[in-house]
Amino acid sequence: MNEWNKRAAKKNAGSKIILDKKPARSPLMQVIVAVAGFAFVLYCVSSIVLTQAEIAEKRSELAALAEKAEKLEEENDEYQSILSEEDEAAFMERYAVEVLGYAYPNERRFYDTTGK
Repeated sequence: MNEWNKRAAKKNAGSKIILDKKPARSPLMQVIVAVAGFAFVLYCVSSIVLTQAEIAEKRSELAALAEKAEKLEEENDEYQSILSEEDEAAFMERYAVEVLGYAYPNERRFYDTTGK
């Protein structure tokens, strides 16, 4: 190699070393980056936990609504059977006695008032 190539290689090698060096961060900047990273991780974890709690709450609400829907369907079936009855007088009599609390003229009713 001639003298000129040696100088060029040495010059390029020197500039390569300068390019490979990273600028040093100040200790304050390292602390800020560490705190920001920790805060982000803490936010992500708390967000996941809160989301899981909300999912559990919504599942319990869904179960309650499904149970309520089942009861309403049973009640609807009962009403359908009442409407399909051909004897309207028997239905009216049963409704008056069971729901409205009416009684026959000579009927006596006894109620438990012991509170048990």
